[in-house]
Amino acid sequence: MRILENINSPAELKNLSLGELPGLAQEIRDEIIQAVSVNGGHLASNLGVVELTIALHYVFDAPRDYILWDTGHQSYAHKILTGRRERFKTLRQLKGISGFPNKEESPYDPFTVGHAATAISTGLGLAYARDLKGTKEKIVVVIGDASLGNGMAFEALNHAGHVQKDIIVLLNDNELSISPSVGALSRYLNRIITAPLYNKARREIETFVKKIPRVGSKAIVAAKRLEEGLKNLIVPGMVFEEMGFRYFGPIDGHNINLIISTLKNISGIDGPILVHIVTKKGKGYEFAEKFPMRFHSAAPFNIETGKGLDKVDAAMGRELPCPTYTEVLSAELIRLAASDDKIVTITAAMSGGTGLDKFLKDFPDRFFDVGIAESHAVGLSAGLAQGGFKPIVAIYSTFLQRAYDQIIQEVCLQNHHVVFCVDRAGLVGDDGATHQGIMDMAFLRTIPNLIMMAPKDGTELKAMLKYGLNFNGPVSIRYPKSRVPERELVMGSELEIGRSEVLREGKDLTIIAIGSMVYPSLEAAEILRDEGVDAAVINARFIKPIDEELIKDWGRKTNRVITVEEGIEEGGFGSAILEFIESQGLWDIQVLRLGLPCRFIEHGTREILLKEFDLTPAGIVHRIKRAKWA
Repeated sequence: MRILENINSPAELKNLSLGELPGLAQEIRDEIIQAVSVNGGHLASNLGVVELTIALHYVFDAPRDYILWDTGHQSYAHKILTGRRERFKTLRQLKGISGFPNKEESPYDPFTVGHAATAISTGLGLAYARDLKGTKEKIVVVIGDASLGNGMAFEALNHAGHVQKDIIVLLNDNELSISPSVGALSRYLNRIITAPLYNKARREIETFVKKIPRVGSKAIVAAKRLEEGLKNLIVPGMVFEEMGFRYFGPIDGHNINLIISTLKNISGIDGPILVHIVTKKGKGYEFAEKFPMRFHSAAPFNIETGKGLDKVDAAMGRELPCPTYTEVLSAELIRLAASDDKIVTITAAMSGGTGLDKFLKDFPDRFFDVGIAESHAVGLSAGLAQGGFKPIVAIYSTFLQRAYDQIIQEVCLQNHHVVFCVDRAGLVGDDGATHQGIMDMAFLRTIPNLIMMAPKDGTELKAMLKYGLNFNGPVSIRYPKSRVPERELVMGSELEIGRSEVLREGKDLTIIAIGSMVYPSLEAAEILRDEGVDAAVINARFIKPIDEELIKDWGRKTNRVITVEEGIEEGGFGSAILEFIESQGLWDIQVLRLGLPCRFIEHGTREILLKEFDLTPAGIVHRIKRAKWA
């Protein structure tokens, strides 16, 4: 019988001997690989923290003690060990378990997370709450080296070090191979400085020496300098020590016994502690170790070969000839940049996901990856624009939220020429509530000076990119996580600011669709035609400014306007139409807004979620009939 079959909670894990834990680690890896090969998910990062996860639950007493996974894309082993093993095969499936910690799913997940660099802040808040209540629970934060580069993480480290709250931060460093310092000397030093006897003696000596007249305080300072100097020769932790943290490490993140002994020792030390743990992404699966970026967020794949179904429809078993919107933008950007040396690109640790990795190969001097630092990415773009360049900022919709202030202050207030390529706009599917890109139309629409566009297909995306690069001011272009339509319409007119395009005339009602909802709206009009309803269809093109004259004209012709968008209804594109009609006093025009509800939407494929929220051709017809307009 497998060890894992008897582990349904951390309490059962603690009954195992240290010798059994490596075998458990292998079983957990097998479980993760099997589930991700079928459902897709974050593979490499999860395989890298299996031993660390086991050690955390072996030493600490969750959920009484808090274990916070920053970002949360490395929490699969945590889920398996905390009562979700049986459901793990439903990973990232509709009504199944989330690919990220989810507080609605388990008491072992204190927060629902998915964005980087938040856990030290929330952990410090929990530490304050604990001390105010007078309780004794431990607060443990696991954060990756990439996340640590985000400003929010440093703000929290600075605060925690200043107030000297008891909090343990585990820095999961998976970018570097294990350095020479992770050897006998480093292990020996860390065993000494984490040992309870050493720390007890350290406190007692400090207390005694401080009482010595005149020399006490100076002696303490000199002793600390000596300790820090010795540690700095061997370990790279002085930056954390200067911020007020006790630093330990680096230690081998795949040596379970070493991690457990270290965690046991430091758990009795007062004040903020940072433990530097070095792990290998993809550990235990050959292909993920060799290609960690490819298996960071993996599509379903064959376990034996490591090969995925990148351009194959798994259900139909056929090649998909159409590129994604991201691929279209990437190719067009490279083409335009070849004849315009003012075009530069910026991304925030998403060069592959945004398609800018290809731009990097052709124009390395004009590509900037700032890491997980979206606010900085936008601020950087403002400086480049001020310097006479044409910055393209390609960031997923969900992550662009993190740079809202900089979009307003550094770009739009200055009226800088920056083009925001808002990737993954709309429903993104399997990553769930923290990653759905459904709010960008609403939160960007209120910003002065910003021109907002959304293409109906790949051809229009190219035209909008060219238009944005020639427009002297801030521009956003949103596009979905999907492939472009197989058969694209010929553009009926050139782009002109705030001008829509009539794709189909009709006398009974007017459908005004934006971006990804244009083709489903055209199909819905065909269904309605077969049922005796003549619907006009307008491709809005611009979210802001809207085509006021065309809306007024067609609103008066049919008296019924339906807006369709892949974004939240409150404050979105449909709200803009409704606000305009109200401002004009056009009380005889009825407006029906179709979009997504203003709530956090769980994980599930984009296709399933579009169907659930009536944003398919049949769903649009259903909503129109429900309103008794057909």
